[in-house]
Amino acid sequence: MRRIKWRSIVGGVFFMILAVGFYFFMLANISMSTDPQEMMRLVGQLSGFVFALGVMLILIGLIGKKA
Repeated sequence: MRRIKWRSIVGGVFFMILAVGFYFFMLANISMSTDPQEMMRLVGQLSGFVFALGVMLILIGLIGKKA
């Protein structure tokens, strides 16, 4: 039977919250940029990568390790 790795799950949730928070924080500050379209493209890519990293951590945590 496999045991769930809770540290990975909590870390994944943390990364997902961090990605969404960073996206909305930068969305509120986009008016200060000289090129808002390019900045939001970069912010979206970075947030998407961190969110996907969080999803992968959660999946690894749910798969678990052998007891």
